[in-house]
Amino acid sequence: MRKIPAISSAQEAVDYVRQRDLPYVRVGLFDVDGVFRGKYIGRDKFESSIDKGLGFCDVVVGWDSNDQLYDNVKVTGWHTGYPDAAVRLLPETMRLLPLEDDLPLFLCEFADKWEGVCPRGTLRRVLARAADMGFKVSAAAEFEFFLFEETPHSVREKNYRNLKNITPGFFGYSMLRSSVHADFYRELLDLARNMNFEIEGLHTETGPGVLEAAIRVDEALIAADKAALFKTYTKVLAQKRGWLASFMAKSSHDWPGQSGHLHTSLQDRKTGKGVFRDDSKPHGMSDIMRWFVGGQQALMPEILAMVACTVNSYTRLIPGFWAPTDSAWSVDNRTTALRVIEGSEKSQRVEYRVAAADINPYIAMAAAIGSGLWGIEHRVEPGAALTGNAYEVKLPDERALPRTLWDAAQRLKASQPARALFGDAFVGHYAASREWEEREFRRAITDWEMQRYFEII
Repeated sequence: MRKIPAISSAQEAVDYVRQRDLPYVRVGLFDVDGVFRGKYIGRDKFESSIDKGLGFCDVVVGWDSNDQLYDNVKVTGWHTGYPDAAVRLLPETMRLLPLEDDLPLFLCEFADKWEGVCPRGTLRRVLARAADMGFKVSAAAEFEFFLFEETPHSVREKNYRNLKNITPGFFGYSMLRSSVHADFYRELLDLARNMNFEIEGLHTETGPGVLEAAIRVDEALIAADKAALFKTYTKVLAQKRGWLASFMAKSSHDWPGQSGHLHTSLQDRKTGKGVFRDDSKPHGMSDIMRWFVGGQQALMPEILAMVACTVNSYTRLIPGFWAPTDSAWSVDNRTTALRVIEGSEKSQRVEYRVAAADINPYIAMAAAIGSGLWGIEHRVEPGAALTGNAYEVKLPDERALPRTLWDAAQRLKASQPARALFGDAFVGHYAASREWEEREFRRAITDWEMQRYFEII
């Protein structure tokens, strides 16, 4: 394992680059869809920007994942002329890129007027709220993803039909499959360690060529960095060997969707001890944890667009496919949206199971953590914990989740708690971006429509 340099200041970052006489570095940031956008910059540019920042064309906050321009947002557009957005470099996020001869990579955040719509900045503001309440937040993400013996060219040539998975059939936790492809598993595990998003568990899931990776827990902002980088560099590693990794929420009606579950817990900032465990309470849930779950349950229908962020996300939220349909909670029950996991003072936590693999980790974590903090602030009591099959239980109407991205965006726009937690700028911009996404979908003529209507109707 490479020793990851401990960089904590701008000067240390400059010294590191100078001492190795590196002519350039890489810088990047994650946009509203969780897409990693960046560039190479020369050493002189890096040294002049590490303190004062640099500019990215602000179209990065004004287009979708297909580089199509929003026509309904305020922060940028033809009305502003798409100027440069202020961006700050974050020296403490430096990683070495093993696939690029250990070239340094630095993460960035939007600054100035663009900070209000910055995904990483939004999570950072939520965590500042937690700190003001006396809490530190720990988090971890786990992702399922499909691997195909395809390339970005071949999937387009095939029009995304008849794609070849790296392995066939259902075969979860398979020692056979993982041993046959042990070289890829080791490459991914080593890459994760060397880039500081270490994986603590990796195995096959149920479905052809699908894997699940659990990323090691960390402070929530760092955990989001790790999750976002994991998604990008898993794709990079796969494509370099002629494969393609997909984190789409649901890519086939024959197989379960792909989850992106989030685990969270709170610690006392002064003592460092976990505050979710109280042995005198049912299930060991402290009052703080109970209110945290209550807030998550109450606000989930209002902020679902921040978690189920694509049109495709909603095809996963159906009964019987390991995904929730309402904002129910349980103790160690995988049919509900929120799963309380009993453990020690250090390990007691809540799993936010409504999230799919298509999440933007910064925005989804902001939603999961922010709603929990709101619950603590307002001492929100959750409903009764569900037992058995949650799909067979009729919950009150207020627990029902929106069934489309458009409906979820409307709920988010109207949510006063969301505006208080995440800011008017973020809620307005993000909701508009989800409305745009739904509008783009409505322009498409699907295969289903052609097959159903073209000849017969």
